[in-house]
Amino acid sequence: MRKNLVVAGSVSAAALLTCASLVWSAVGVDSSKLRTAVKVDNIRVHQFALQGIANANNGTRASGTPGFDASVAYVKSKLEAAGYTATELPFSFPFFEEHSPPVFQRTAPTSQIYAEGPDFSTMEYSGSGDVTRIVQNAGGFILPPSAESSSTSGCTAADFAGFVPGSIALIQRGGCTFAEKAAAAKVAGAAAALIFNEGQADRLDNFGGTLGGPVDIPVFSVSFAVGNALAALNSPTVRVRTDTSTIIKNTKNLLAETAGGRSDRVVVVGAHLDSVPEGAGIQDNGSGSAGILEIAVQMSKLKIKPVNKVRFMWFGAEEGGLLGSENYVASLSKRQKQDIAVNLNFDMIASPNYVRFVYDGDGSDTPDAGPNGSAIIEDVFEAYFAKVGLAIEATAFDGRSDYGPFIDAGIPAGGLFTGAEEFKTAAQAQIFGGTAGVALDPCYHQACDNYDNNNTTVFEQMGDAAADAVLQFAMTTSAVKGTSKANDRAVKTVDDDSLAYRGSHLQR
Repeated sequence: MRKNLVVAGSVSAAALLTCASLVWSAVGVDSSKLRTAVKVDNIRVHQFALQGIANANNGTRASGTPGFDASVAYVKSKLEAAGYTATELPFSFPFFEEHSPPVFQRTAPTSQIYAEGPDFSTMEYSGSGDVTRIVQNAGGFILPPSAESSSTSGCTAADFAGFVPGSIALIQRGGCTFAEKAAAAKVAGAAAALIFNEGQADRLDNFGGTLGGPVDIPVFSVSFAVGNALAALNSPTVRVRTDTSTIIKNTKNLLAETAGGRSDRVVVVGAHLDSVPEGAGIQDNGSGSAGILEIAVQMSKLKIKPVNKVRFMWFGAEEGGLLGSENYVASLSKRQKQDIAVNLNFDMIASPNYVRFVYDGDGSDTPDAGPNGSAIIEDVFEAYFAKVGLAIEATAFDGRSDYGPFIDAGIPAGGLFTGAEEFKTAAQAQIFGGTAGVALDPCYHQACDNYDNNNTTVFEQMGDAAADAVLQFAMTTSAVKGTSKANDRAVKTVDDDSLAYRGSHLQR
Protein backbone atom coordinates (compact mmCIF):
# COMPACT_ATOMS: atom_id res chain seq x y z
CA MET A 1 0.00 0.00 0.00
CA ARG A 2 1.12 3.55 -0.79
CA LYS A 3 4.46 2.25 -2.03
CA ASN A 4 4.87 4.42 -5.11
CA LEU A 5 5.87 7.91 -4.14
CA VAL A 6 5.77 10.50 -6.89
CA VAL A 7 8.52 13.00 -6.27
CA ALA A 8 8.71 16.02 -8.49
CA GLY A 9 11.70 16.04 -10.75
CA SER A 10 11.84 12.27 -10.98
CA VAL A 11 11.84 10.45 -14.30
CA SER A 12 8.49 8.82 -13.49
CA ALA A 13 6.88 12.19 -12.78
CA ALA A 14 8.15 13.68 -16.01
CA ALA A 15 6.96 10.67 -17.95
CA LEU A 16 3.61 10.87 -16.25
CA LEU A 17 3.18 14.52 -17.21
CA THR A 18 3.98 13.70 -20.82
CA CYS A 19 1.58 10.75 -20.86
CA ALA A 20 -1.21 12.74 -19.29
CA SER A 21 -0.75 15.54 -21.83
CA LEU A 22 -1.11 13.08 -24.70
CA VAL A 23 -4.34 11.52 -23.51
CA TRP A 24 -6.05 14.51 -22.01
CA SER A 25 -5.93 18.00 -23.41
CA ALA A 26 -6.71 19.89 -20.20
CA VAL A 27 -3.30 19.22 -18.65
CA GLY A 28 -1.37 22.44 -19.09
CA VAL A 29 -4.25 24.91 -18.57
CA ASP A 30 -2.68 27.87 -16.77
CA SER A 31 -4.16 27.99 -13.28
CA SER A 32 -1.74 30.58 -11.89
CA LYS A 33 -4.29 33.42 -11.61
CA LEU A 34 -6.75 31.27 -9.73
CA ARG A 35 -4.07 29.78 -7.49
CA THR A 36 -2.76 33.26 -6.69
CA ALA A 37 -6.27 34.43 -5.84
CA VAL A 38 -7.02 31.45 -3.58
CA LYS A 39 -4.95 32.61 -0.60
CA VAL A 40 -4.65 30.48 2.51
CA ASP A 41 -5.21 33.58 4.65
CA ASN A 42 -8.66 34.02 3.09
CA ILE A 43 -9.46 30.34 3.54
CA ARG A 44 -8.51 30.73 7.18
CA VAL A 45 -11.03 33.57 7.48
CA HIS A 46 -13.75 31.06 6.63
CA GLN A 47 -12.34 28.63 9.18
CA PHE A 48 -12.32 31.38 11.80
CA ALA A 49 -16.00 31.98 11.11
CA LEU A 50 -16.75 28.26 11.46
CA GLN A 51 -14.89 28.22 14.78
CA GLY A 52 -17.02 31.13 15.97
CA ILE A 53 -20.15 29.28 14.95
CA ALA A 54 -19.05 26.23 16.94
CA ASN A 55 -18.18 28.38 19.96
CA ALA A 56 -21.70 29.82 19.92
CA ASN A 57 -23.32 26.39 19.59
CA ASN A 58 -21.98 24.12 22.35
CA GLY A 59 -18.69 23.54 20.59
CA THR A 60 -20.01 21.55 17.64
CA ARG A 61 -21.18 21.85 14.04
CA ALA A 62 -22.63 18.34 13.76
CA SER A 63 -25.54 17.74 11.39
CA GLY A 64 -28.86 18.07 13.15
CA THR A 65 -27.56 20.81 15.46
CA PRO A 66 -27.87 24.62 15.28
CA GLY A 67 -24.12 24.75 14.67
CA PHE A 68 -24.48 22.92 11.37
CA ASP A 69 -27.42 25.07 10.28
CA ALA A 70 -25.37 28.19 11.04
CA SER A 71 -22.46 26.76 9.06
CA VAL A 72 -24.73 26.26 6.04
CA ALA A 73 -26.04 29.81 6.43
CA TYR A 74 -22.48 31.19 6.49
CA VAL A 75 -21.35 29.33 3.37
CA LYS A 76 -24.57 30.24 1.58
CA SER A 77 -24.15 33.94 2.39
CA LYS A 78 -20.61 33.97 0.98
CA LEU A 79 -21.71 32.19 -2.18
CA GLU A 80 -24.61 34.56 -2.77
CA ALA A 81 -22.36 37.57 -2.18
CA ALA A 82 -20.10 36.17 -4.91
CA GLY A 83 -23.02 35.95 -7.33
CA TYR A 84 -24.01 32.28 -7.04
CA THR A 85 -27.48 30.92 -6.49
CA ALA A 86 -27.07 28.59 -3.52
CA THR A 87 -29.62 25.82 -3.07
CA GLU A 88 -30.33 23.86 0.09
CA LEU A 89 -31.17 20.20 -0.44
CA PRO A 90 -32.93 18.92 2.71
CA PHE A 91 -33.00 15.31 3.84
CA SER A 92 -33.70 13.33 7.00
CA PHE A 93 -31.27 11.14 8.88
CA PRO A 94 -30.98 9.25 12.18
CA PHE A 95 -29.52 11.59 14.80
CA PHE A 96 -27.64 9.90 17.63
CA GLU A 97 -27.24 11.36 21.11
CA GLU A 98 -25.51 10.19 24.26
CA HIS A 99 -27.27 11.64 27.29
CA SER A 100 -24.89 10.70 30.11
CA PRO A 101 -21.39 9.25 30.44
CA PRO A 102 -21.09 5.52 29.67
CA VAL A 103 -19.80 3.00 32.21
CA PHE A 104 -17.46 0.08 31.48
CA GLN A 105 -15.97 -1.92 34.31
CA ARG A 106 -14.78 -5.46 35.02
CA THR A 107 -16.39 -6.95 38.10
CA ALA A 108 -14.77 -10.43 38.07
CA PRO A 109 -12.38 -12.14 38.52
CA THR A 110 -10.95 -8.84 39.77
CA SER A 111 -12.35 -5.33 39.67
CA GLN A 112 -11.19 -2.74 37.15
CA ILE A 113 -12.77 0.51 36.00
CA TYR A 114 -12.03 1.45 32.38
CA ALA A 115 -11.59 5.06 31.24
CA GLU A 116 -13.79 6.54 28.56
CA GLY A 117 -11.59 7.71 25.70
CA PRO A 118 -8.33 5.83 26.20
CA ASP A 119 -9.97 2.47 26.95
CA PHE A 120 -13.42 2.58 25.33
CA SER A 121 -16.11 4.68 23.66
CA THR A 122 -19.80 4.30 22.96
CA MET A 123 -20.15 3.61 19.25
CA GLU A 124 -22.43 5.93 17.31
CA TYR A 125 -25.96 4.47 17.05
CA SER A 126 -25.35 2.13 19.99
CA GLY A 127 -28.45 1.07 21.85
CA SER A 128 -29.14 2.05 25.45
CA GLY A 129 -28.88 -0.36 28.39
CA ASP A 130 -27.21 -1.40 31.62
CA VAL A 131 -26.04 -5.02 31.75
CA THR A 132 -23.60 -6.99 33.89
CA ARG A 133 -22.81 -10.33 32.25
CA ILE A 134 -20.09 -12.84 31.46
CA VAL A 135 -17.94 -11.98 28.45
CA GLN A 136 -17.79 -14.60 25.71
CA ASN A 137 -15.25 -14.46 22.85
CA ALA A 138 -16.53 -14.52 19.30
CA GLY A 139 -14.68 -16.72 16.82
CA GLY A 140 -12.14 -15.47 14.30
CA PHE A 141 -9.60 -13.86 16.65
CA ILE A 142 -6.04 -13.46 15.38
CA LEU A 143 -3.96 -13.14 18.55
CA PRO A 144 -1.26 -12.11 18.37
CA PRO A 145 -2.37 -9.94 15.44
CA SER A 146 -0.96 -10.57 11.98
CA ALA A 147 0.40 -7.94 9.61
CA GLU A 148 -0.46 -10.18 6.66
CA SER A 149 -4.09 -11.00 7.40
CA SER A 150 -7.07 -9.39 9.07
CA SER A 151 -9.32 -10.80 11.77
CA THR A 152 -12.83 -11.75 10.69
CA SER A 153 -14.09 -12.10 14.25
CA GLY A 154 -17.85 -11.78 14.56
CA CYS A 155 -18.48 -11.46 10.83
CA THR A 156 -20.60 -14.61 10.46
CA ALA A 157 -23.01 -16.69 12.50
CA ALA A 158 -20.36 -19.41 12.71
CA ASP A 159 -18.28 -17.11 14.92
CA PHE A 160 -21.03 -17.33 17.53
CA ALA A 161 -21.35 -21.11 17.59
CA GLY A 162 -21.97 -22.12 21.20
CA PHE A 163 -22.57 -18.53 22.27
CA VAL A 164 -24.70 -18.35 25.42
CA PRO A 165 -27.58 -15.89 24.94
CA GLY A 166 -27.44 -13.04 27.41
CA SER A 167 -23.63 -12.93 27.46
CA ILE A 168 -21.58 -9.94 26.31
CA ALA A 169 -19.82 -10.60 23.01
CA LEU A 170 -16.11 -9.76 22.69
CA ILE A 171 -15.26 -9.23 19.02
CA GLN A 172 -11.96 -8.32 17.36
CA ARG A 173 -11.97 -5.57 14.76
CA GLY A 174 -11.37 -6.45 11.10
CA GLY A 175 -12.82 -8.24 8.09
CA CYS A 176 -16.30 -6.70 7.96
CA THR A 177 -18.13 -3.61 9.11
CA PHE A 178 -18.84 -2.75 12.70
CA ALA A 179 -22.55 -2.87 11.84
CA GLU A 180 -22.23 -6.45 10.60
CA LYS A 181 -20.40 -7.51 13.76
CA ALA A 182 -22.97 -5.86 16.03
CA ALA A 183 -25.88 -7.36 14.05
CA ALA A 184 -24.38 -10.86 14.24
CA ALA A 185 -23.88 -10.49 17.99
CA LYS A 186 -27.49 -9.37 18.40
CA VAL A 187 -28.79 -12.36 16.41
CA ALA A 188 -26.70 -14.66 18.61
CA GLY A 189 -28.45 -13.25 21.68
CA ALA A 190 -25.72 -10.96 22.99
CA ALA A 191 -26.81 -8.48 25.64
CA ALA A 192 -24.02 -6.09 24.53
CA ALA A 193 -20.98 -6.11 22.25
CA LEU A 194 -17.37 -5.02 22.73
CA ILE A 195 -15.39 -4.49 19.52
CA PHE A 196 -11.70 -4.23 20.34
CA ASN A 197 -8.99 -2.88 18.06
CA GLU A 198 -7.12 -5.39 15.95
CA GLY A 199 -3.65 -4.96 17.41
CA GLN A 200 -1.32 -4.03 14.55
CA ALA A 201 0.95 -1.03 15.06
CA ASP A 202 -1.67 1.36 13.69
CA ARG A 203 -4.60 -0.45 15.32
CA LEU A 204 -3.87 -0.30 19.04
CA ASP A 205 -5.87 2.62 20.42
CA ASN A 206 -9.54 2.90 21.15
CA PHE A 207 -11.03 4.04 17.84
CA GLY A 208 -14.61 5.25 18.31
CA GLY A 209 -16.69 4.66 15.21
CA THR A 210 -20.19 4.47 13.81
CA LEU A 211 -22.54 1.57 13.32
CA GLY A 212 -24.18 3.37 10.40
CA GLY A 213 -27.66 3.08 11.88
CA PRO A 214 -29.48 2.24 15.11
CA VAL A 215 -28.60 -0.97 16.97
CA ASP A 216 -30.68 -1.98 19.99
CA ILE A 217 -27.91 -3.38 22.20
CA PRO A 218 -25.07 -1.38 23.82
CA VAL A 219 -21.92 -1.45 21.69
CA PHE A 220 -18.50 -0.15 22.75
CA SER A 221 -15.29 0.25 20.81
CA VAL A 222 -12.37 -0.89 22.98
CA SER A 223 -8.59 -0.52 22.82
CA PHE A 224 -6.50 -3.54 21.85
CA ALA A 225 -4.89 -3.70 25.30
CA VAL A 226 -8.24 -3.93 27.09
CA GLY A 227 -9.74 -6.37 24.57
CA ASN A 228 -6.67 -8.58 24.49
CA ALA A 229 -6.62 -8.76 28.29
CA LEU A 230 -10.32 -9.70 28.45
CA ALA A 231 -9.82 -12.33 25.74
CA ALA A 232 -7.15 -14.03 27.86
CA LEU A 233 -9.32 -14.31 30.99
CA ASN A 234 -11.59 -17.23 31.79
CA SER A 235 -15.17 -15.94 31.54
CA PRO A 236 -14.68 -12.47 33.03
CA THR A 237 -17.73 -10.48 34.05
CA VAL A 238 -18.15 -6.85 33.00
CA ARG A 239 -20.70 -4.11 33.36
CA VAL A 240 -21.70 -2.12 30.28
CA ARG A 241 -23.95 0.92 30.65
CA THR A 242 -25.07 3.30 27.88
CA ASP A 243 -27.64 6.10 27.90
CA THR A 244 -28.41 6.88 24.27
CA SER A 245 -31.18 7.68 21.82
CA THR A 246 -31.55 7.92 18.05
CA ILE A 247 -34.24 10.11 16.52
CA ILE A 248 -34.94 11.25 12.97
CA LYS A 249 -33.80 14.81 12.32
CA ASN A 250 -33.63 17.07 9.31
CA THR A 251 -30.44 18.39 7.79
CA LYS A 252 -29.28 19.46 4.35
CA ASN A 253 -26.69 19.56 1.62
CA LEU A 254 -25.76 22.87 -0.01
CA LEU A 255 -25.22 23.27 -3.75
CA ALA A 256 -24.00 26.14 -5.91
CA GLU A 257 -22.90 25.92 -9.52
CA THR A 258 -21.48 28.12 -12.23
CA ALA A 259 -24.04 29.75 -14.50
CA GLY A 260 -22.18 28.65 -17.62
CA GLY A 261 -20.50 25.50 -18.81
CA ARG A 262 -21.62 22.26 -20.38
CA SER A 263 -24.32 20.64 -18.27
CA ASP A 264 -23.45 17.19 -19.66
CA ARG A 265 -19.90 17.35 -18.29
CA VAL A 266 -20.43 18.59 -14.75
CA VAL A 267 -17.48 18.83 -12.37
CA VAL A 268 -18.75 18.13 -8.83
CA VAL A 269 -16.40 19.66 -6.25
CA GLY A 270 -17.34 18.35 -2.83
CA ALA A 271 -16.51 18.57 0.88
CA HIS A 272 -18.49 17.68 3.98
CA LEU A 273 -19.48 20.61 6.14
CA ASP A 274 -20.46 18.78 9.34
CA SER A 275 -18.24 18.04 12.31
CA VAL A 276 -18.51 15.20 14.79
CA PRO A 277 -20.57 16.00 17.91
CA GLU A 278 -17.39 16.02 20.02
CA GLY A 279 -15.87 19.12 18.43
CA ALA A 280 -15.86 22.02 16.02
CA GLY A 281 -14.25 20.07 13.16
CA ILE A 282 -12.19 22.97 11.85
CA GLN A 283 -9.69 20.62 10.20
CA ASP A 284 -12.21 17.78 9.64
CA ASN A 285 -13.67 19.12 7.53
CA GLY A 286 -13.56 22.85 7.94
CA SER A 287 -10.39 22.71 5.86
CA GLY A 288 -11.98 21.17 2.77
CA SER A 289 -15.21 23.15 3.18
CA ALA A 290 -13.41 26.48 3.52
CA GLY A 291 -11.01 25.59 0.71
CA ILE A 292 -13.64 24.89 -1.92
CA LEU A 293 -15.66 27.91 -0.77
CA GLU A 294 -12.72 30.19 -1.50
CA ILE A 295 -12.15 28.51 -4.88
CA ALA A 296 -15.80 29.16 -5.78
CA VAL A 297 -15.59 32.79 -4.64
CA GLN A 298 -12.40 33.50 -6.56
CA MET A 299 -13.61 31.81 -9.75
CA SER A 300 -16.54 34.23 -9.68
CA LYS A 301 -14.37 37.27 -8.94
CA LEU A 302 -12.02 36.35 -11.80
CA LYS A 303 -15.06 35.97 -14.09
CA ILE A 304 -13.88 32.55 -15.21
CA LYS A 305 -16.20 31.13 -17.85
CA PRO A 306 -15.85 27.37 -17.61
CA VAL A 307 -16.21 25.05 -20.56
CA ASN A 308 -17.88 22.56 -18.20
CA LYS A 309 -20.31 23.43 -15.44
CA VAL A 310 -18.73 23.36 -11.97
CA ARG A 311 -21.03 22.28 -9.15
CA PHE A 312 -19.74 23.04 -5.65
CA MET A 313 -21.30 20.92 -2.90
CA TRP A 314 -21.14 20.94 0.88
CA PHE A 315 -22.51 17.68 2.28
CA GLY A 316 -24.26 17.13 5.59
CA ALA A 317 -24.22 14.06 7.85
CA GLU A 318 -20.99 12.68 6.42
CA GLU A 319 -19.87 11.80 9.91
CA GLY A 320 -22.93 9.58 10.35
CA GLY A 321 -21.90 7.45 7.35
CA LEU A 322 -21.77 9.57 4.15
CA LEU A 323 -25.49 10.16 4.50
CA GLY A 324 -25.56 13.50 2.68
CA SER A 325 -23.62 12.36 -0.36
CA GLU A 326 -25.53 9.07 -0.45
CA ASN A 327 -28.80 10.99 -0.39
CA TYR A 328 -27.65 13.28 -3.17
CA VAL A 329 -26.40 10.56 -5.51
CA ALA A 330 -29.51 8.47 -4.86
CA SER A 331 -31.67 11.45 -5.86
CA LEU A 332 -30.09 11.66 -9.32
CA SER A 333 -31.59 10.09 -12.41
CA LYS A 334 -29.48 7.83 -14.61
CA ARG A 335 -29.05 10.71 -17.04
CA GLN A 336 -28.00 13.11 -14.29
CA LYS A 337 -25.38 10.65 -13.06
CA GLN A 338 -24.04 10.26 -16.59
CA ASP A 339 -23.81 14.05 -16.86
CA ILE A 340 -21.29 14.20 -13.99
CA ALA A 341 -17.82 14.03 -15.53
CA VAL A 342 -15.86 13.83 -12.28
CA ASN A 343 -16.18 14.16 -8.53
CA LEU A 344 -13.32 15.96 -6.78
CA ASN A 345 -13.37 15.38 -3.02
CA PHE A 346 -11.51 17.43 -0.43
CA ASP A 347 -11.80 16.04 3.09
CA MET A 348 -9.08 17.03 5.60
CA ILE A 349 -6.40 18.97 3.71
CA ALA A 350 -4.54 20.69 6.57
CA SER A 351 -3.55 17.91 8.98
CA PRO A 352 -0.94 19.07 11.53
CA ASN A 353 1.46 16.13 11.01
CA TYR A 354 0.53 15.74 7.36
CA VAL A 355 1.28 13.56 4.40
CA ARG A 356 0.29 14.87 0.96
CA PHE A 357 -2.03 12.08 -0.18
CA VAL A 358 -3.63 11.77 -3.64
CA TYR A 359 -6.38 9.21 -4.20
CA ASP A 360 -5.13 6.23 -6.19
CA GLY A 361 -7.42 6.43 -9.21
CA ASP A 362 -5.71 3.72 -11.24
CA GLY A 363 -5.25 1.27 -8.37
CA SER A 364 -1.52 0.94 -9.04
CA ASP A 365 -0.49 1.38 -5.40
CA THR A 366 -3.54 0.28 -3.42
CA PRO A 367 -6.08 -2.55 -3.68
CA ASP A 368 -8.81 -0.81 -5.68
CA ALA A 369 -9.05 1.53 -8.62
CA GLY A 370 -11.79 4.07 -9.09
CA PRO A 371 -14.25 3.93 -11.99
CA ASN A 372 -12.92 4.49 -15.50
CA GLY A 373 -11.63 8.04 -15.69
CA SER A 374 -10.41 8.18 -12.08
CA ALA A 375 -6.84 7.61 -13.30
CA ILE A 376 -7.09 10.88 -15.22
CA ILE A 377 -7.88 12.72 -11.99
CA GLU A 378 -4.90 11.14 -10.28
CA ASP A 379 -2.75 12.12 -13.29
CA VAL A 380 -3.79 15.76 -13.00
CA PHE A 381 -2.84 15.96 -9.33
CA GLU A 382 0.42 14.09 -9.91
CA ALA A 383 1.35 16.37 -12.81
CA TYR A 384 0.66 19.47 -10.71
CA PHE A 385 2.74 18.31 -7.75
CA ALA A 386 5.54 17.26 -10.09
CA LYS A 387 5.51 20.72 -11.63
CA VAL A 388 5.77 22.52 -8.28
CA GLY A 389 8.34 20.11 -6.84
CA LEU A 390 6.38 18.48 -4.01
CA ALA A 391 6.34 14.80 -3.07
CA ILE A 392 3.03 12.96 -2.76
CA GLU A 393 1.84 9.51 -1.79
CA ALA A 394 -1.07 7.41 -3.04
CA THR A 395 -4.00 6.73 -0.72
CA ALA A 396 -6.71 4.13 -1.21
CA PHE A 397 -10.33 4.45 -2.24
CA ASP A 398 -11.46 2.89 1.05
CA GLY A 399 -14.89 4.53 1.06
CA ARG A 400 -14.17 6.77 4.03
CA SER A 401 -15.37 10.00 2.49
CA ASP A 402 -18.04 11.46 0.24
CA TYR A 403 -16.52 10.17 -2.99
CA GLY A 404 -17.84 6.72 -1.93
CA PRO A 405 -21.39 7.07 -3.29
CA PHE A 406 -20.05 8.61 -6.50
CA ILE A 407 -17.71 5.73 -7.25
CA ASP A 408 -20.48 3.29 -6.31
CA ALA A 409 -22.46 4.93 -9.13
CA GLY A 410 -19.56 4.56 -11.58
CA ILE A 411 -18.63 8.27 -11.52
CA PRO A 412 -14.87 8.98 -11.80
CA ALA A 413 -13.52 10.42 -8.58
CA GLY A 414 -10.36 11.68 -6.96
CA GLY A 415 -9.08 14.23 -4.53
CA LEU A 416 -6.67 15.16 -1.79
CA PHE A 417 -6.21 14.14 1.84
CA THR A 418 -3.56 14.88 4.47
CA GLY A 419 -4.31 12.19 7.04
CA ALA A 420 -6.44 11.34 10.06
CA GLU A 421 -5.77 9.00 12.98
CA GLU A 422 -3.11 6.87 11.29
CA PHE A 423 0.46 7.22 12.57
CA LYS A 424 3.18 8.77 10.45
CA THR A 425 5.87 6.28 9.50
CA ALA A 426 9.59 6.92 9.67
CA ALA A 427 9.73 6.84 5.87
CA GLN A 428 6.95 9.43 5.63
CA ALA A 429 8.69 11.66 8.16
CA GLN A 430 11.86 11.60 6.04
CA ILE A 431 9.93 12.74 2.98
CA PHE A 432 7.28 15.07 4.39
CA GLY A 433 8.80 16.16 7.70
CA GLY A 434 6.84 16.01 10.90
CA THR A 435 7.02 13.39 13.64
CA ALA A 436 7.09 9.65 13.10
CA GLY A 437 4.95 7.57 15.44
CA VAL A 438 2.44 10.40 15.93
CA ALA A 439 -1.01 10.59 14.33
CA LEU A 440 -1.24 12.66 11.17
CA ASP A 441 -4.05 14.52 12.93
CA PRO A 442 -3.69 14.02 16.70
CA CYS A 443 -7.01 15.84 17.25
CA TYR A 444 -9.00 13.72 14.81
CA HIS A 445 -12.63 13.58 16.01
CA GLN A 446 -11.82 15.34 19.26
CA ALA A 447 -12.69 18.64 20.88
CA CYS A 448 -9.18 19.91 20.10
CA ASP A 449 -9.93 19.92 16.34
CA ASN A 450 -10.16 23.69 16.41
CA TYR A 451 -8.81 26.66 14.47
CA ASP A 452 -5.27 26.00 15.70
CA ASN A 453 -5.37 22.35 14.57
CA ASN A 454 -4.33 23.17 10.99
CA ASN A 455 -0.96 23.21 9.27
CA THR A 456 -1.02 26.31 7.09
CA THR A 457 1.99 25.22 5.01
CA VAL A 458 0.32 22.09 3.66
CA PHE A 459 -3.03 23.90 3.59
CA GLU A 460 -1.65 26.40 1.09
CA GLN A 461 -0.11 23.61 -0.98
CA MET A 462 -3.27 21.53 -1.08
CA GLY A 463 -5.43 24.59 -1.68
CA ASP A 464 -3.34 25.44 -4.73
CA ALA A 465 -3.52 21.86 -5.99
CA ALA A 466 -7.29 21.81 -5.50
CA ALA A 467 -7.69 25.10 -7.38
CA ASP A 468 -5.54 23.78 -10.23
CA ALA A 469 -7.54 20.55 -10.56
CA VAL A 470 -10.90 22.35 -10.45
CA LEU A 471 -9.77 24.63 -13.26
CA GLN A 472 -8.28 21.80 -15.34
CA PHE A 473 -11.56 19.91 -15.33
CA ALA A 474 -13.64 23.06 -15.70
CA MET A 475 -11.79 24.06 -18.87
CA THR A 476 -11.10 20.76 -20.65
CA THR A 477 -12.71 20.05 -24.00
CA SER A 478 -11.89 16.33 -23.68
CA ALA A 479 -14.07 13.71 -22.07
CA VAL A 480 -12.66 12.04 -19.01
CA LYS A 481 -14.24 8.69 -19.87
CA GLY A 482 -16.20 7.09 -22.63
CA THR A 483 -14.17 8.27 -25.64
CA SER A 484 -10.86 7.39 -27.21
CA LYS A 485 -9.35 10.31 -25.34
CA ALA A 486 -10.24 8.87 -21.97
CA ASN A 487 -7.53 7.23 -19.89
CA ASP A 488 -8.62 3.64 -19.29
CA ARG A 489 -5.83 2.60 -16.90
CA ALA A 490 -8.36 2.17 -14.08
CA VAL A 491 -9.38 -1.30 -15.17
CA LYS A 492 -10.04 -2.82 -11.74
CA THR A 493 -13.59 -2.94 -10.51
CA VAL A 494 -14.52 -1.59 -7.12
CA ASP A 495 -15.37 -4.48 -4.82
CA ASP A 496 -18.27 -3.88 -2.44
CA ASP A 497 -16.17 -5.34 0.38
CA SER A 498 -13.50 -2.72 -0.22
CA LEU A 499 -16.01 0.00 0.60
CA ALA A 500 -16.81 -1.25 4.06
CA TYR A 501 -15.64 2.01 5.57
CA ARG A 502 -18.50 4.46 5.75
CA GLY A 503 -17.83 7.99 6.88
CA SER A 504 -14.87 9.42 8.66
CA HIS A 505 -15.62 7.28 11.68
CA LEU A 506 -13.92 3.98 10.98
CA GLN A 507 -16.34 1.16 10.32
CA ARG A 508 -14.15 -1.85 9.79
